Amino acid sequence: MADPLVAQAGAVEFDEPSAPPKPPIPDAPPRPFGKLYAIGDIHLSFKGNREALQELAPKPNDGLILVGDVGESSEHLTIAFSKAKECFQTVFWTPGNHELYSLRAEEQAEGGSLKGEEKYLHSIEVARAFGVITPEDPYQFWWCEGKNGEAVPYLIAPIFTLYDYSFRPDHVKLEDAVAWAREENIEATDEYMLHPDPYPTREAWCEVLVNRTAARLTETVAHYGLGVKVVLAGHWPLRQDLVNLRLIPRFSIWCGTKQTEDWHRHFNAEVVVSGHLHIRRTDWRDDVRFEECSLGYPRQWKECQDKGMGINDFLREILPGPTYEGVDKAATIWRRFG
Repeated sequence: MADPLVAQAGAVEFDEPSAPPKPPIPDAPPRPFGKLYAIGDIHLSFKGNREALQELAPKPNDGLILVGDVGESSEHLTIAFSKAKECFQTVFWTPGNHELYSLRAEEQAEGGSLKGEEKYLHSIEVARAFGVITPEDPYQFWWCEGKNGEAVPYLIAPIFTLYDYSFRPDHVKLEDAVAWAREENIEATDEYMLHPDPYPTREAWCEVLVNRTAARLTETVAHYGLGVKVVLAGHWPLRQDLVNLRLIPRFSIWCGTKQTEDWHRHFNAEVVVSGHLHIRRTDWRDDVRFEECSLGYPRQWKECQDKGMGINDFLREILPGPTYEGVDKAATIWRRFG
């Protein structure tokens, strides 16, 4: 089979917050405010991508979001986090499916063959050892200058949601989803290497993650008020209509969950950042900017390398972001070259 990269869960109940009150928004740091960039799917299991990462340029006043698929092992995470922290003031990370893969002990000396949630929590420990902010840490504010020169805080929320096979046609039942993809010779490696332990299925784990994240975001927005501007950053796209896989459309079942379809509205998102698709693009939904900012496997950006481009050309500016004045926000900006 080729690896190209619970029935549909009901709408999430957005309960009233029950956690202890959060602190007020902190004071703005000294100006000038730094920029916030993002990149995903750097796949450090490939030598060419590891070499490319070493060319990452220092931006000591700026921040970086790594939106998953850094690699499969603790070694890959260590390489990524050490280099990112060397170059950026603040680094955020959220896992992709590759970080969750269970490897043989000889392939990963530290972490070994951990499965499911244990593998995820082990990756969290590696990130925290480098001071990298994860989905399990308090959300952080990032400050930018507004149109009138005022200081504007944005709440950066790394999220981990997984998928539940609900990105499929209505006529395909959940229990038939993987077989439906196999009909076109498509099957994700996840089916063999991404274990849901201790949950019975990946969709059950997804349900837990979605409900937990929704409750946390609900509580956070309720605390800071509807005026708070949020950046949602996760590996999987939040909306099915942003999964445009022309050559492998049935891979969509491994690309997210319909439970997050309206999160950009529910949680006051200014920008939503994702990876996973290896198809770089910028879209708008309800005047919210969606950024797919993956690098991809070496063969997928070789044409860019042939033009003299490197990893720094693929860093997507999230904040403050381009103005996009005069841009047709009903259309997609395809980012073939970064």
